[in-house]
Amino acid sequence: MIGQTDRANHQYDTEDFWAAARNGNLPSVSFLKAPAYQDGHASNSDPLDEQQFVVSAINALQDLPQWNETAVIITYDDSDGWYDHVMSPVVSASATSADALTGAACGVPKEGEYQGRCGFGPRLPLLVISRWARTNYVDHNVTDQSSVLRFIEDNWELGRIGDQSFDERAGSIMNMFDFKPGSNRARKLYLDPSTGQRRER
Repeated sequence: MIGQTDRANHQYDTEDFWAAARNGNLPSVSFLKAPAYQDGHASNSDPLDEQQFVVSAINALQDLPQWNETAVIITYDDSDGWYDHVMSPVVSASATSADALTGAACGVPKEGEYQGRCGFGPRLPLLVISRWARTNYVDHNVTDQSSVLRFIEDNWELGRIGDQSFDERAGSIMNMFDFKPGSNRARKLYLDPSTGQRRER
């Protein structure tokens, strides 16, 4: 059912994604998830396995004709907070016992707000790799995973999901791009998946 208009749960092996991409059928939006042994979770993976997946995927995408119109956004779903030293802002309050934060409830929710959605949690990396990405740039605006959804909604003029979805209040990632005419575009950069060092093509 790949490419059909049914309402199926369209989750496929990455081999299907690459087969479509190699045949000139790169979807407008795709979410790639590494296999468990390469997903960076400490219980079943490690940073070198994760590096293999990320670098191999980006190297392959750069070889496609569509690279000039492609943006890769790398996000993470958790970090256990081991490296972070700053508490994130509470943007979604919750009074449920499951959402205790540092021994206290997660703020005071407004009447009618959904419970059980305390956030933000620990700060996490969010990387943009594209010819259109600003080079040597760090964006200090607050973003989260739903910022990616907001970018998709804005780019294709889809509107917001509604019903208290986080895309409504998500910070924009547009500062990470430079679409001005005449700007220098980021060059392709190929890395060795094993070492992470620059590799000439």
